[in-house]
Amino acid sequence: MIRVHLPAHLRTIAHIDGEVELELNGTATQRALLDALEERYPMLRGTIREHGTGRRRAFVRFFACEEDLSHEEPDAPLPAPVVAGAEPFLVMGAMAGG
Repeated sequence: MIRVHLPAHLRTIAHIDGEVELELNGTATQRALLDALEERYPMLRGTIREHGTGRRRAFVRFFACEEDLSHEEPDAPLPAPVVAGAEPFLVMGAMAGG
């Protein structure tokens, strides 16, 4: 099971308490993970990725295993500790402003 941690505002939209656990068929990639998340919680469509292009929204970041995965290719395999459920996949809102 892959553990996904969402920011509070997305958990509120999807009526989720705590982490989400998802099981993926095939290769575990960002695209597969986000597809499964949006399939289970359709109200999240368009909040993490753009509707038309499927690209990550500008102020959303992905982290796992103490690394920023935001600029990884969507079809690159997720880190092994994430796939094993030892580490969560974190979806976070970027901080901006001055």
